[in-house]
Amino acid sequence: MLRSVQSALKRTSTSTSTGGRILRRDFSSESVPNRKVAVLGAAGGIGQPLALLMKLNPLVSHLSLYDIAGTPGVAADVSHINTRSEVKGYAGEENLAEALEGADIVIIPAGVPRKPGMTRDDLFNINAGIVKSLCTAIAKYCPHALVNMISNPVNSTVPIAAEVFKKAGTYDEKRLFGVTTLDVVRAKTFYAGKAKVPVAGVNVPVVGGHAGVTILPLFSQATPKANLPHEEIIALTKRTQDGGTEVVEAKAGKGSATLSMAYAGAIFADACLKGLNGVPDVVECSYVQSTITELPFFASKVRLGKNGVEEVLGLGALSDFEKEGLEKLKPELQSSIEKGIKFASQS
Repeated sequence: MLRSVQSALKRTSTSTSTGGRILRRDFSSESVPNRKVAVLGAAGGIGQPLALLMKLNPLVSHLSLYDIAGTPGVAADVSHINTRSEVKGYAGEENLAEALEGADIVIIPAGVPRKPGMTRDDLFNINAGIVKSLCTAIAKYCPHALVNMISNPVNSTVPIAAEVFKKAGTYDEKRLFGVTTLDVVRAKTFYAGKAKVPVAGVNVPVVGGHAGVTILPLFSQATPKANLPHEEIIALTKRTQDGGTEVVEAKAGKGSATLSMAYAGAIFADACLKGLNGVPDVVECSYVQSTITELPFFASKVRLGKNGVEEVLGLGALSDFEKEGLEKLKPELQSSIEKGIKFASQS
């Protein structure tokens, strides 16, 4: 069971499609440097499975699990797993500094989940405050860490984090990421189902933001090529955009997309670790500071490296449907960015 989970994680996270080729980027734990990963919100619905998946990653030497409560139990549980990393759990704000010190990557799934009828904007005031507090601590105790933002609404929480880091004098645009990997994971899964191709070989870039209409899967660039009818592309796009709502409704008020989000978070963190360790050609989609559109933050393919973002890649050729979608998403994404900046500056 353990080996199958590890091999599945490695297989997915060490494959990137470049020119139709699948590149393998494997490491043994003996050949890589020590890396500390901190998970903030580790006792929550996303945090617990994410902690498990990071414990399975051989690139992690130290796993730091933080939450306001419940973390010692989570840490004790995953620490019994016979993999490389040492695990420590920290509960309460008084232990946040120790949880963060020396971290190479900080993953933030902290916050409250969506409930039926709740929009991502409804989450804003609660989660924005949590993110601001945590990022203030990151700026103080591990200012050079790569920050992987999962807490929703990502379209706003990433700009909040940027403003907090700017105020602290520690902002580095190359080290702040909004994790949009779940949109990519969903697009790959849904496309493979319609195209009737093995999902392991599918690649679909997803650009824009991480909420509703701002999520723009580029199925015209999907590989392998399937030439799906336009109606199916429209339906696939809609399903990818509404993937979170689909899960919230299926759980009937008892949760949101926690397991798939944890998986996506682990995939992106693994890519960041490989970039830090000097593995070439690590490319993932992420919501970052960007100049490829007029918007200050935008999700697109990003080449990862030893400094975080090595290169923000362009959008490539878009279909007419995708060009239309790009123009539609811009006002909403701009509004979410401005909302985050305003919150950070006023509070």
